[in-house]
Amino acid sequence: MGWLTRSTDTKYENAWIRVREDRITGPSGDEGIYGVVSMQHPAVFVVAMDEDERVCLVTIDRYTVGTSVEIPAGGSDGEDPLVAAQRELREETGYEAADWTPLGGMLALNGIAEAPEHVFLARDLHPITGEDASRGVSAETQAEEGIRAVSWVPFEDVLTMIAEDTITDGETIAAIAKAGIRLGRFR
Repeated sequence: MGWLTRSTDTKYENAWIRVREDRITGPSGDEGIYGVVSMQHPAVFVVAMDEDERVCLVTIDRYTVGTSVEIPAGGSDGEDPLVAAQRELREETGYEAADWTPLGGMLALNGIAEAPEHVFLARDLHPITGEDASRGVSAETQAEEGIRAVSWVPFEDVLTMIAEDTITDGETIAAIAKAGIRLGRFR
């Protein structure tokens, strides 16, 4: 016997998430309540690598955990995932990429959430120029989101940062693994 949902009650909802409480019967036959967080739109994660095989990382102040080192990421806001990934890279780093490779999907916090995610590898990078740069789109977004720094770190050093708990964001770690597999870095 699998999970059986007997009833669902939405407890909270906004433009980004919905929190619900499900009355369930579990695989063992026991009845209970299960809390579930559903993302309203899938998230996107960008492993941006420059010509020197360095990965773009952002240092960001997160309300929930404080300072975190992550790859550029964000919500798709209902956009096509690739369009959202391109926007997030521009807004968070001030860079655009000419070469985009989808690396597949992920699911975050499977025990409590319905949170689909898309991962992309971005190559052939160049800084934003022209009208977008003059309007300071990236600087405004960085300040709004708490991004304190954008850095370029060799892929092998990113792995060391993961091993040493400098990078602790689960989605960043999983996206780096997907990129490493695609790039033949892991055997």
